[in-house]
Formats: sequence, C-alpha cells, structure tokens
Amino acid sequence: MKLWKRNLIVCWFGMFVTSIGMSQLAPVLPLFIKDLGVHDPGLIAQFSGIAFGVTFIISAIFSPIWGLAADKFGRKPMLLRASLGMAIIIGCTGFAQNVYELIGLRLLLGVIAGYTTACTTLIATQTDKEHVGRALGTLSTASIAGSLLGPMIGGFIEENFGLQNVFFITGALLLIAFFATALFVKESFTREDKKVLSAKEIWRTLPNKNIIITLFTTFFVITLALYTIEPIITVYISHLSHDTTHVALLAGLAFSASGLANIIAAPILGKTSDKIGAHKVILVALIVAGIIFIPQAFVSNTWQLIGLRFLLGLVAAGLSPSVNILVKRLTPDSLTGRVFGFNMAAGYLGAFGGSILGGQIAGWFGIQYVFLVTSGLLLINAVWVYFKVYKKLNHSK
Repeated sequence: MKLWKRNLIVCWFGMFVTSIGMSQLAPVLPLFIKDLGVHDPGLIAQFSGIAFGVTFIISAIFSPIWGLAADKFGRKPMLLRASLGMAIIIGCTGFAQNVYELIGLRLLLGVIAGYTTACTTLIATQTDKEHVGRALGTLSTASIAGSLLGPMIGGFIEENFGLQNVFFITGALLLIAFFATALFVKESFTREDKKVLSAKEIWRTLPNKNIIITLFTTFFVITLALYTIEPIITVYISHLSHDTTHVALLAGLAFSASGLANIIAAPILGKTSDKIGAHKVILVALIVAGIIFIPQAFVSNTWQLIGLRFLLGLVAAGLSPSVNILVKRLTPDSLTGRVFGFNMAAGYLGAFGGSILGGQIAGWFGIQYVFLVTSGLLLINAVWVYFKVYKKLNHSK
C-alpha cells in the first residue's frame, strides 16, 4: 500500500473519532448535567450551552497555535499529542463530580484539540500532487461525518450503556487512534530552524491574501450552515412526525443521512476537483446547497426532510475539501500548518456560531426561518466566491 494511502486511512479514523468526541455530548449533555445535581430547567439549558460551546471557542483560539507547532516540530507529534490528550480528558469527563468540573474538562478539551489541523496538514503536504484533491476529499468526510453522527452515537451509547460510558467508550476509541497513529503514520519532515513568523508577518508573506480571506470566510459559513440545524432538528421532527415515540431515532436518521451522503460523495468530488479545479466545484456546491436548504423549510413529513438532508450531504461533500485544496495550493509548504490552523479556527467559530444562531432564529421567528436564513448565507457566499475566487483563479489558469 502506498504511504499516502496508509496515512490517509489512519488519519481518517482518528479524525472521525475526534469529531465524535467533540460533538457526541450534544444530546446527553442536559441529562449528564441533571445527573450532576442541577435540576432547574433554566440552569440546565444555560450550563449545556456553556459546556458545549466553550470547547469550540477555545479550539478556535488554540488551533493556530497548534498549526505553528506542526510547522515547527512536525505533524505526527501533533497527532500523538492531540489523540492521547483527548483520550485522557474525555475519559476523565465520565468521573466529573459537578457541573463546574464538566465545564473545566470541556475547556481543556478545546485547548488540547488539534488533531484535525495536523491531519489535514499532513495529508496535504505528504500526498502526491495528482492525488491531493481525492485525499483531502476523503479526509473531510471523517470530520463532517463524525460531527453529524456524533450526537446520534452519543445518544445510542447513553441509552444502551449508560451516561458515563459515553465518555469511556469515546476515550477508548481515541486511545486506539493514538496507537494506530504511533505505529502506522509515517511523515517525511525536515525541521527548518527559521525565525517564527507572527500572524502579521505571515499575512505579508502570503500571496493572494484576498482569496485566502474569502476561503476562511467560506469555511466559517459552511460550518455555520451545518450547525444551525443541529439544535432544532429534533424539535422540527417532533412537529413533522405523528409518531412521537421515535423522534430521537428519526432525528438520528436525519443526521446520519447527511453524514452517509458525505462519505459517498466526497472522494468523487475530490477527484473532480483534481480534474476541473476546486474553484469550480466549490462555486457550484455553494449554489446547490443554498437551494437545497429552501425546500427543507416546507416539507410535510420526516422522510422528505431526511431525503433532502441526504441530497445536502452529497453537495456539501464538495465544500470543505475544495476550501482545503485551494488553501494548500495558495500557501507555501513552510506555512501550511499555520494557515490550516487559522482555517480550522474559522470552522470552530462557525460551529459555535451556528449552534447559537439556529436556536435564536427558531426561537424568535420559527424553525422554517432557520433553513431560509442559512440558504441566504450560502447563496450570498456563493456570489462572493464567484467574484473573489472563481473569476481570479479561472483567469489565472
């Protein structure tokens, strides 16, 4: 097996598990907080929001720092650090005695995270040029599928094995990812003893700054769009479904539909990016994704929603990989880790902002408006990408 393929398999598994670790707490968090002694519904909601969101906010701050460390010391050491650290912290979360310990451990999880940034940088720099689109496309399915399936997996473990075992099982999987990384990931890395550039100096060094800023913004909007639906989908399905006994299962299917479609389509769209250009794939994917969000606001039953979520997953598979391909193409190898770190920070902010935005829009205007506003954001972003990325790269090509 070629080295880049072996690295890709191990990184895919590690990213999938770490994404689950970041997101699996969503459905069980209120139950766990109640189990820790908080019984007031208002306080449970507040603590749930803080505990869920703090991980993404702190990750956004530390992601560029770990990106710098990856450029300086190598990407494999960062993979080992993140997978072992997350395994320990998530495992310890099962022993939390009160809600403040829970929030503190979620904060530490945000500090230690960085597996995704290191994986993306490793695959982008160690894969043959003609296969990089396919590799990054495949890799992106791990993060997206893990994020989408994480809440369902967390709910399944809680229902069948108990609350604490959600953390213990996830921690054990991360430990497996640590050993797999240690044994099977190989990296050809030469450390360059150069002066560490500040963020301002990096921006001065980078060509095509406007395009890269547009790509960061696009990654933020993509992640925001995926997460706006997360806090309201269970409520939406309870309105659509007449069988209230299986709402959790149907919500899980809605999440799973997008994740499954993403896994199917991302390698194909990654290959397509290699052939016709990632700037073309991302423009079409943004437009089609924006359109698919609109009918989700007007479905009359759960299965229509699940079908549209599957179609969305097929299209969304062309978004994150295309951003990563273009960022890699426009960034010098010596700065790849730092720049991917900034890009991941934008993604973490999108995850946090999307979770907050979706709930607020649903509360003030109604659930249907969550889909319509998300559609509008994607279509506006598509127009911006057309002028700032597509036209410039198409012309230069």
